[in-house]
Amino acid sequence: MPGITDWIGREEAAEDVLTPALAARFHATLALPGAAPREGEPAPRLIHFCLCQSVAPADALGEDGHPARGGFLPPVALPRRMWAGSEIAFAGDLTVGDHVRRTSRIVDVVEKEGRSGTLCFVTVDHRIDANGATMVRERQSIVYRDAGGAAPPSADAATAGTAVETIVPTPTLLFRYSALTFNGHRIHYDRDYATGVEGYPGLVVHGPLQATLLLHLAARVRGAPPDDFTFRSASPLFDGQPMRLHAGDVVDGRLDLWTAGAGGPVATRAQARWR
Repeated sequence: MPGITDWIGREEAAEDVLTPALAARFHATLALPGAAPREGEPAPRLIHFCLCQSVAPADALGEDGHPARGGFLPPVALPRRMWAGSEIAFAGDLTVGDHVRRTSRIVDVVEKEGRSGTLCFVTVDHRIDANGATMVRERQSIVYRDAGGAAPPSADAATAGTAVETIVPTPTLLFRYSALTFNGHRIHYDRDYATGVEGYPGLVVHGPLQATLLLHLAARVRGAPPDDFTFRSASPLFDGQPMRLHAGDVVDGRLDLWTAGAGGPVATRAQARWR
C-alpha cells in the first residue's frame, strides 16, 4: 500500500457544543441512573465520542457508510474498517454547555499480517479542549482488513467477573448510538448489509458503545469515574443476544473489565485506572 505512510503527521480540527439535548440523549440511550445533567453540570464520560464527528455529505460516503478514504484518514485499499481500541486519559469532566474543540493527528500507519490476512493499523491522537484547557487525551487505533472475514475468536468462554450486569443490545439501541455518534457504518443498523455483504450473523454492537458501558460500570464499582481508561476489541457481539458486562476487583487502583455474550469469548477488554 504505497503512499499511505505519507498521511503520518496530518492534522485536522473540529469544534462542537456539548448541548443539554446531547447530554439528555446520551443519558437516555445508555440508561444511566439518575437525572440527565443540565447546563453547567458534569457530562458523562466518553460523551466526547459524540462530539466533533466528520460531517461528510451523503455522496462522499463509501458503500459501508463510512466517509470515503483519502481525506483525513489515509486511502487504505483494504475494504473493512473497525475501531480497534483506545487509550484515554481524563483531566476532568466536560460540562454541559461547553464549546469543545478536537484536534486530531495521525501518528502511525502500519501494515501487518494477521490470522485473517493483511491488516493495516492507523493510530490517531485526539486532544479534546474546553474552557481553555485540555480535558481528554485519546490515542485511537483503527484497523483495516480485507473482505474475507475476521479471524475466528477463541472458543473459550469468558470467565465471570465479581460484578456482572446483563444488557440485551436491541436494534434500537444500536441505531440510537449510531445517531449520537453520527456513525454511518451500516453493520450497526442495516441488517441486509451486515449479513449479506460483510457476512455477520446480525447487527454488530459498536466497540465504543461496549467501552462506554464498561466505563460507567467501573464508575459504579469504584464510586468515581476513572482517570484513565483503555479498551480493545477482541471479537464481535450481535444484536438480540444477552451481552454481559464484567468487572473484576479493584487492585492498586486498577480494574479489569470485559464484555462477552452468553457462553462466548471476551468481546471487548478494558481497564480503568484511578490516580
